[in-house]
Order: sequence, then structure tokens, then C-alpha cells
Amino acid sequence: MGADGGGGAGQRPPKRARGGAQRPCSCHDRLPLLAASLKYYGAAVAAVGAAAERTMRAVIALAAALGSLLLGGCLLRLGGQQPVRARGWEEDAGGAAVTPKVVRALRSSLPSLPQTENRTTVNKNGIYQLEQASKCKAIQDNILSSSIKKKRYSEDYYFHIVTKLQNCTWIRRPEESTKFRSELASCCDAVHNFIASQSNSPLGSNMSYEVDSKKTILITEDIFKMLPVSSPLSVHPFKTCAVVGNGGILKNSSCGAEIDHSDFVFRCNLPPTTGSISRDVGNKTNLVTVNPSIIAQKYNKLNEKKKEFLENIVVYGDSFLLLPAFSFRSNTATSFKVYHTLQEFKATQRAIFFHPSYLKNLAQFWRTKGVKAYRLSSGFMITSAALELCENVKLYGFWPFSKSIDNMPISHHYYDNQLPKPGFHAMPKEYNQILQLHGKGILKLQFGKCESD
Repeated sequence: MGADGGGGAGQRPPKRARGGAQRPCSCHDRLPLLAASLKYYGAAVAAVGAAAERTMRAVIALAAALGSLLLGGCLLRLGGQQPVRARGWEEDAGGAAVTPKVVRALRSSLPSLPQTENRTTVNKNGIYQLEQASKCKAIQDNILSSSIKKKRYSEDYYFHIVTKLQNCTWIRRPEESTKFRSELASCCDAVHNFIASQSNSPLGSNMSYEVDSKKTILITEDIFKMLPVSSPLSVHPFKTCAVVGNGGILKNSSCGAEIDHSDFVFRCNLPPTTGSISRDVGNKTNLVTVNPSIIAQKYNKLNEKKKEFLENIVVYGDSFLLLPAFSFRSNTATSFKVYHTLQEFKATQRAIFFHPSYLKNLAQFWRTKGVKAYRLSSGFMITSAALELCENVKLYGFWPFSKSIDNMPISHHYYDNQLPKPGFHAMPKEYNQILQLHGKGILKLQFGKCESD
């Protein structure tokens, strides 16, 4: 048999030269070799006597078995590395002649592997999810970079970001939450310093006001008795907390049931919660802030309208009423009047006060992140404290814009359209930080309607 695979009948195949270079043998080279070998051994059987016939048949059987294995290997190569069992090949091939035509027929009959398609589908889904995660990460990074570079934002900028965030599945990231909680604790420590108490406001000490920082107030025995022994919120962490803002976006939101299902509910500035509005805002309240200006304007500093005040706050159950008694000197007397009124009429509510040092440290903390304003809003203060006091925080009613992303007008509050004093709070800047916290999985911001039962 020559190098091209041919050979004459009755000729013994020449031995390979030792040390010579060997050309790799293809499957097409081996098939003629197999045929020639069978032909040669057949001629040998005819030439020898009957005594050697059985020996030669054994040799032929061995050659046939080797040929079958060789042909199976060839088909594996020709079939694109598809697995073929030896037994299956024997059953399919039978005693057919080994020709290129037979090889092509057998090759075309091999089934395709279904798992290849499934694997492709899984890979496509994985690639899609990876692309979506990358896009969401890019949105988060864009919010962060924009907060550093820009000083002012248009509403359209926020609508663009919110629309993109809504298309990203929110995932809580415990490692990010722990990291941020630790960062807040290092600067502010809401667990111990959020509320003025006897443990952080010693008797006889001089307390500096938050905003009127050059002015102080002596912690007399009367004031000391008004303070709790320790922070009433130190029994943290609460499992789930809802921080309910007063934004007009809460109208027709159907979020009331979800809010009331939270373990602890924070509210701001004595908002209405009864009647039909409770379907959107809920009525459970564990802590509500009280702006002294509301007491002054609506209840005449409690000089005449104590009864009306007490009747209105019944809706808050046995909640804490949190007042900024030590932010401005003008707030002190009104805040103390609320405390004494509750005591006088044995109300179920209890007045407590922000600690001014906590608020000053918190303002400095957010100032380093770009929130520079005369004073933080009550909602932002409460959100910051909740991030330390609660394992899971969700925000409702935070939307400082005059229209929705669908260009529908939205009132400033869900109960009125009274706007804050211009330049007093940095609402868009605060909202930008909230969007970042949402994007990082530290808190969840409810953008629109809740899923109703």
C-alpha cells in the first residue's frame, strides 16, 4: 500500500522506516487501509490449509473489531465531536461495506444534542441579566458623579434618572447597608444621640443650640426631668420601618396597607391620616415630628386651643411627638408647652426632643456629600436616623417636584400645596442622595402606586 492509500491484492504492506517523519493519518486514509487489510487477510485464508483456518478466522475477527473501533473514532471526528456509542454504531452499520458514501449517510443520521440549545438560551439570559446589571450600575454611578459635578438640576434630569431606576429591579444589599450604617454611626450615633436624654444631656450642663450655635441653654432640674432617662428608640434595630413623607405623589397611591404593615412608622409635621386618605397614607404612627411653627399658627402656641390640639393628635395613638426644642431659641418655649400640655391632660402621646448635637453632626455629614442648605428637612433627618435604627427602610411620599414623570401636576403635600420657604431646604440635593441610597440597595424608595390587595 502506497502513501496515497492504494495497494495491490496479495502484497504485504511495507514496514515504516524507522526514525522517518510520519504524516498524520486522516480518517479517509484509514478507511481504504481497512478495506485492503480485510481483502489481504481473506486471500491468506484461501491459501492456507484447513489446520490454520481457525487461527486465521480469529485474526480476521480481531482485525474486524479493531476496524470497528477505528471507524467509530473516525465518525466521531467527522460528526463534529458528537458522542457515538460503539454498540450503536455496530447496530446501525451492520455488515455494510465501508465506503465514503456510507460514512456520509451515517454522519447525517447522527442526532443533534438538545442541551446545546438549552445552554445557549441560558447563556443568552445570563448575558441579558449581566447587561441589565451593568446598565443599572452605570445609572447609579451617573447619579454619584452628577452630584459632585452639578450644582443645580432640572426636573427633567430627575425624571430621566427615576425612569431608568424604575426599570431596574431593586435589590437590598446588606453589605452596603452595614457599611453606610457604620459611617453614620461614626459621625452621629442616632442610637444614643438622636433624642435628648438624661444620659447625653447631664444636669447642670450648657447645651448649645443647633442653628443658634453661639447660644446655649442650661439643663436645669426642670428641663432634666422632662428628658427620658435614655433614648426611647435605643431598642433598635426595628425590622422594617416606613418613613412617610407628605408629598402629593401619595395621592391615589394605595400605599396605606403596606405602610401600616411596617414595624415602625415615622411621619413628619402632624399630617392628616384619617378618612379616605388613609387608603393612600395609612394611619399607623409610632413617631411624628412637630414643627413649632404649626403649634404657633394653628393652635396659637397652645394658649387657647389646647383642647383642639389634643383632639387632633388622638389619631397618632401612643406615638412620640418629636420637637426641635433646641434648634432655635424661639422653638424652646413652644416645644416645652407641648410637653406640659400632654402631661397636664394625661395624653397617651409623649413629647421628646431632637438632640442639637446630633442634628449639627448630621448636617456636617451630609454637607460633605454635597447637601448644603440652611437646614436639613425633617424628612431627611428622619430618614438618616431610620437608616441607623432599622434593618429595612422604605420611603413613601418623597417627591419634591411639581409634576410627575408623566407630566401630571402634583401638589407639594398630599393635603395642600403650601410650598416651603425658598432656599430654606435643599430638596433636590436631598432627593439626589436618596436616589443614590436607593440605587445602592441601602433603602427603597417608592416611586408611584403600591400594589393593592
